[in-house]
Amino acid sequence: MPPFVKTVRRALHLPGFDPTAAQTLMAPLGRPPARPPEQPGQARQGAVLLLLYPKAANWYIVFGKRPSHLRHHPGQVAFPGGRCEAGESYETAALRETHEELGVPPATIHLLGPLTPIYIPPSDFEVHPYVGWTAAQPLFLPAPDEVEEVVEMPLAHLADSRNRIVGEWQYPFFRFGEHRIWGGTAVILNEFRERLAQSEELTPSELLPPPNLAK
Repeated sequence: MPPFVKTVRRALHLPGFDPTAAQTLMAPLGRPPARPPEQPGQARQGAVLLLLYPKAANWYIVFGKRPSHLRHHPGQVAFPGGRCEAGESYETAALRETHEELGVPPATIHLLGPLTPIYIPPSDFEVHPYVGWTAAQPLFLPAPDEVEEVVEMPLAHLADSRNRIVGEWQYPFFRFGEHRIWGGTAVILNEFRERLAQSEELTPSELLPPPNLAK
């Protein structure tokens, strides 16, 4: 396991880390942090995957831009994921949805652990995020009815604080080229970002995949 991946795994279990503070920074203004107790029924359960992989001597995170015709969150840049099927674990759902949306086989993905679940009021979903990695750059085969565009972001872009925009829009967002990554995806992404920032100091060699990683 590469040193950076080991660091990520430790960051997911960082002692004393406050996930609420990290998530709240990028939460849409006025959005409740939890499902109102007076709301009838139960939230639908879903899972997403933050997938790390090596590409061009850097680590990347993949997203999918949702088609504009979808009922929920049209046009948004999001992690692969969706609703859990009956009797399905969150981990299995995250891997299945990543396979269905982006064509990445579950057998090639190594799960490192969970991030903190979040609640999405517009769709009444409780989303359970997981972090995983692949030893080689995946061959993405996006499902046309679910993914309009595959968006690959270098991890270094996430680490640059100039790309995290708070206070200029109704929704805080991460800027990546022509894309604005906001909503639940930005909330999850910022928890991941803050966990890495508050973990041990990373050396340049740890941020780069070993040249023989995919061999």
